Amino acid sequence: MKKLLPLVLVSFSVIIFLTRLFYIQMIDDSYGDVSQNIAIRKVYDYPQRGYIFDRNGKLLVGNQPAYDVMIVPNDVKEFDTLALADLLNLTPERLKDRIENAIIYSPRLASVVTPQLTKDEYAYVQESMYKYAGFYIQKRSLRDYNVSHSANILGYIAEANQRDIKKNAYYQSGDFIGRRGVEQQYEDLLKGTRGVKHFLRDRFNRNIKPYKNKKYDTISKKGKDLSLTIDSELQAYGEKLMKNKRGGIVAIQPKTGEILSLVTAPSYDPEILVGRKRSRNYTEMYYDSISRPLYNRALQAVYPPGSPFKAFTDLIGLEENVMSPDETYYCKGYYSYGRSARMACHHHKNPVDAVSGLAYSCNAYFAQVYRHTIEKYDTPQEGIEVWRKHLESFGFGNYLGYDLPVGRKGLVPDADYYNRAYQYPKYEWYATATLSNAIGQGEVLTTPIQLANGIVAIANRGWYIKPHILKEVNGEPIKFEEYTKKNYTTIKPENFDPIIEGMHNAYEYGTARFLRVPGIEVCGKTGTAENKTRINGEIVQLEDHSIFVAYAPKDDPEIAIAVFVENGGFGSTYAGRISSLMIEKYLKDEIERTDLEKWILSNSLEEEYAKPYLIKEEKEN
Repeated sequence: MKKLLPLVLVSFSVIIFLTRLFYIQMIDDSYGDVSQNIAIRKVYDYPQRGYIFDRNGKLLVGNQPAYDVMIVPNDVKEFDTLALADLLNLTPERLKDRIENAIIYSPRLASVVTPQLTKDEYAYVQESMYKYAGFYIQKRSLRDYNVSHSANILGYIAEANQRDIKKNAYYQSGDFIGRRGVEQQYEDLLKGTRGVKHFLRDRFNRNIKPYKNKKYDTISKKGKDLSLTIDSELQAYGEKLMKNKRGGIVAIQPKTGEILSLVTAPSYDPEILVGRKRSRNYTEMYYDSISRPLYNRALQAVYPPGSPFKAFTDLIGLEENVMSPDETYYCKGYYSYGRSARMACHHHKNPVDAVSGLAYSCNAYFAQVYRHTIEKYDTPQEGIEVWRKHLESFGFGNYLGYDLPVGRKGLVPDADYYNRAYQYPKYEWYATATLSNAIGQGEVLTTPIQLANGIVAIANRGWYIKPHILKEVNGEPIKFEEYTKKNYTTIKPENFDPIIEGMHNAYEYGTARFLRVPGIEVCGKTGTAENKTRINGEIVQLEDHSIFVAYAPKDDPEIAIAVFVENGGFGSTYAGRISSLMIEKYLKDEIERTDLEKWILSNSLEEEYAKPYLIKEEKEN
């Protein structure tokens, strides 16, 4: 028996080995997968990105076909470098660099050599690709813009970099990813799911048939279609009105928080960031430090809010019971404080109260209200903190939480801010040291979208829904709680009545009376903010910024708007006219006041924007 044991063990081992070999060769396909690196080509089937529509169903962004020349370095055999470089319209040096980069990325995985061939280029190149083992052409889609506006909202797509690939294993070299705007914010919804096809190759590196009858193939899945809250016509009109100007426009639907228009100026045609021209055009705009077309002024630029801020000074005064709506104040043309300090005011009828003070934009009235608010408390530090918390309830001084990837917090100074500024002796400072806050000319800084959101809260008498740009996904309304939930301010609803009346009277007999929209009751407020810059170490006063806020109709608001025009002068000059026309466009569709429209379209501020550079040259010479 002992003599037979070795023979039995050997026979048993042979049987196991043969059985395993039969299973591997005839049944199990897993080892066949390994051979794909040699005889099988993986071709990724890139999905179409989801379409983007406006609120009315107008297509903003679709797709168009494009073709990439790919390389798998391990599959490359000796080839004519000069001929391939000529075929791909590259210099031999550039072709060599791209091949070396592909080897560094991965010798076994595909990398892009030449991206985004057009249809005609593809037809020409495809005829000769069989000569170059290891190279092949892969189809994908690029964005196709149906509009020439909204670049700051839509964003663009670009090739994923190494940081993107390391962060998310889904992306590979040559993949596209959303940059800026909606393309970046909703990349996961728009990108879809990549599929893969496996092909057997012949000795000429050509695909001859599907591998294993498509057993391992997967189907790509198109990205989800998005409908935005933007009104395409209103957006286009806003960008038209802001031509040759700098600044931002934000229009919001008060009841829903939906952003109707988000204009930044200067801007650019989104089409210039598509295809092989994208890199060159982006670089030019990136280094344009003068007009800064990539800078989203509607979300990122911070400005003193100017006189529109008086509405919030009024609201806080009413809430803190330091004034009553009917309490009057006689303006002497200035507000006197300190030994010889005065805050100037323009001429208007007297006396003023909460309503007429806002309609006439009386600096002295609001200086008094602000001072009483701060001095209500035992210390100015305590008063400032109460004032700050009221403002933060409107969304000032914080990111609003909207669904676009850029923004600024702005600034609502707190007690620590002034303690640092007035630290001698022992943090002693008083309400009068911060008096400019009363009229929006102090340390407070806001973005256009923050100010627009503040006006939404006034229109709604004390609440707002976070501004947002997404309306529907694949035709279904969004269900994100943060974009349906009401956020309440610290101000009681009844305290909004005199402020709303004052903003309405600004159109009836106040600073905005010549901007009335026929047939529509509008509530608004003009504003002017000082504009200073430093040139060669000296502070230089430039033309003031023009600011305007409004909402309409008065009792059933459908649109709230904030307009900032840099160097535009008085609030009613540029920002007021633009705001008035935007409201008319949205609520009436047709513009009746064509003379007002013609004035805005024919006037440019380019000379104002050139002044700092001319002053600098004069000082240097």
